[in-house]
Amino acid sequence: MTAPATAVLLVAHGTVESLDDLPRFLANIRRGHAAPPELVAEVRRRYEAIGGRSPLLDITREVARRLEDELELPTRVAMRLFDPYPKDVLAELAADGIRRVVTIPLAQHSAAVYGSAVEAAAKEVDPALEVVAAPNWGRTPELTRAFADSVVAALAKVPEGEAERTALVLTAHSLPLAVVRAGDRYADEFRASAEDVAAEVRARGGAFAEHVIAFQSQGIGTGVEWLGPDLRATLEDLSKRGLRHVVVAPVGFLADHVEILYDLDIEAKAWCEGELGIVLYRSASLNAGQGLVDALAAVARELLARPAGTDAVRPASPRSGKDDEQGG
Repeated sequence: MTAPATAVLLVAHGTVESLDDLPRFLANIRRGHAAPPELVAEVRRRYEAIGGRSPLLDITREVARRLEDELELPTRVAMRLFDPYPKDVLAELAADGIRRVVTIPLAQHSAAVYGSAVEAAAKEVDPALEVVAAPNWGRTPELTRAFADSVVAALAKVPEGEAERTALVLTAHSLPLAVVRAGDRYADEFRASAEDVAAEVRARGGAFAEHVIAFQSQGIGTGVEWLGPDLRATLEDLSKRGLRHVVVAPVGFLADHVEILYDLDIEAKAWCEGELGIVLYRSASLNAGQGLVDALAAVARELLARPAGTDAVRPASPRSGKDDEQGG
């Protein structure tokens, strides 16, 4: 039986509720450095193109509500780079008598970055507040199955008889190559997770000619060398080789946000249908669906079963964050 003094904390990247907060949000992403006006304007344009705000915070709160019902434990939401910050949420939990917090990052291949942020915040709030932080959980079987469900549904939209001209492109957020060269395992872990999903889709009879992996949503105008293969270059290559249908499966992400709703649904769709002669289909994000709730519950239960005073083993990360300049 889990002690009532335990709570679960889900931590996502962050987003803004008002576009007027974009300069502050971008400064947080840039580690305190103000974003140039042209960058703020471009990010604002992208948010406006998806309706003026990201659904990330709303989705995350709904996930927490459903997970709380599943686990019968208080479950709260924090954002690593904007309101509500981990420190503020942890202070509220501590004031309610919570002494142990199980935290799960909603960035399944970047757990160390998020876990470290929560641990640092907990030390500021109350050094006696115990944090049990999840390790990377991108290959959790429940998560693989949930992604496969979404991909199979997207493949069903491809016209019958077109499987030989259809590619499955599994994507994740890119990150600076310098981070990879410093030893970060993000790319390797994502590739392994994507292969799991592709294999599960094939096992269910999903029909496509080939699958490839690409990285999307590189930072805007930073002059940094980014991890590839790049999504645009990947789509161009598929077009040149005669592929005419592409199912893009953003399995490095869990929920809709600007990198999905703009970068894929608007920008990549325009590339495909306006320039490359490809029809693009996107697998639906997991959002607050049962598949993600099941995966999070599996991760939480494993952590909750650990004796008090022990922590999950999380690989060290040489980076201070896989951040981008668009945000959530």
